[in-house]
Amino acid sequence: MIKVGDKVPSVTVREVTGNGAQEVKTDDFFRGRRVALFAVPGAFTSTCSAKHLPSYVNNAEALRKKGIDAIACTAVNDPAVMRAWSQHQKAEGVTMLSDGNGELARALGLNADMSKHGMGDRSRRYSMLVENGVVKKLNIEEPGAFGVSGGDHMLTQV
Repeated sequence: MIKVGDKVPSVTVREVTGNGAQEVKTDDFFRGRRVALFAVPGAFTSTCSAKHLPSYVNNAEALRKKGIDAIACTAVNDPAVMRAWSQHQKAEGVTMLSDGNGELARALGLNADMSKHGMGDRSRRYSMLVENGVVKKLNIEEPGAFGVSGGDHMLTQV
């Protein structure tokens, strides 16, 4: 499992843009930037939609004022779902990174079997502060919990 001081593993995700989804290597996405990254088990799920994503949307300006270059959300969902969720949540200012095959979640050691909920292999709920590809802060939630991975907590860490 990834820990503070580790480099984010090099995998390909799909960055959702206004023109569709563009493949991007994590090395390129994080290079030279200070990024608040958070992961949700699934787009459109209850806690993710009611609390997690909104906590970053509501804190986006304050995070940027504290030197965050990008706020990114990742989930084991396809790019179309991530785009629709972003639009539904009016999540301007949050970059959606589709981890459709769960490669990033597995490479980080933060994947979770959610088969009992009908969701298959997904990502655990977490957040991390990444500076130039290196993890500076890491907040992993216990299963079913939401708190330390939210935007309010991230704001206290930057």
